[in-house]
Amino acid sequence: MMPPFRVTPMIRNLVRAGALGAAAVLLFGSAAHAADIASLPHDLSPWGMFKNADIVVKVVMAGLALASLATWTVWLSKTVELRRETARARDGLAKLETDTTLAELGRSSGGAHDAVSQLIQTAAREGSLSGWTFDADFKDRVALRLERVEAAMARKIAGGTGILATIGAVAPFVGLFGTVWGIMNAFIGISEAHTTNLAVVAPGIAEALLATALGLVAAVPAVVIYNYLVRAIAAYRALLGDASAQVLLLVSRDRGRSARQMRAG
Repeated sequence: MMPPFRVTPMIRNLVRAGALGAAAVLLFGSAAHAADIASLPHDLSPWGMFKNADIVVKVVMAGLALASLATWTVWLSKTVELRRETARARDGLAKLETDTTLAELGRSSGGAHDAVSQLIQTAAREGSLSGWTFDADFKDRVALRLERVEAAMARKIAGGTGILATIGAVAPFVGLFGTVWGIMNAFIGISEAHTTNLAVVAPGIAEALLATALGLVAAVPAVVIYNYLVRAIAAYRALLGDASAQVLLLVSRDRGRSARQMRAG
């Protein structure tokens, strides 16, 4: 039969020392954790994360914000311009439908600068240079002038839309670069702090992911607005094509009138 176990004073002292050591470790760990928490950025709003981000990530975010501003500026300016020029083109088409001559329309639209007036003026210019002699090649010369003016007006109305295509294609990759750079810095911070505490890691990763979010915010509207403007510009060019056809019909009518007058004379 085994003798009863006795708690000697030495064992009692060892137990007390172990308890005190464990309590000290816990207190030290709690103090270190509290210090880590105190050193973390408490403002995790978008503006707060921008201020606490690395300089490279800040540059990326600022560039994406400017790209987004440029997108909405182009949308506003081109929408206003397209609506104004489309309304002018419709008014010009209505004038071409009236019973008039190319010379009269050329004189009445002398001071106008809209696309249809430019088409009328270039055709009237060709008529003036030809002495209003409607020979066999006159209509071909007018058609060539109309094509050049139509192409110039289309290039003018499409100016500024190329930046939208560039932003839509490049912005996601710029945001991804900012995210990669930010996460790389976050992992470097983890290695230097010798801790994997989520409270320490999360702010840096959140700041990095904000760059990707800004990239999408800049790219998605740019692509949508670009497609909208492309369709609107195509509709405007169709109106210019109708106006060119109406001018050629007007030339044919003037040629017919000239031929009848010559036969009557």
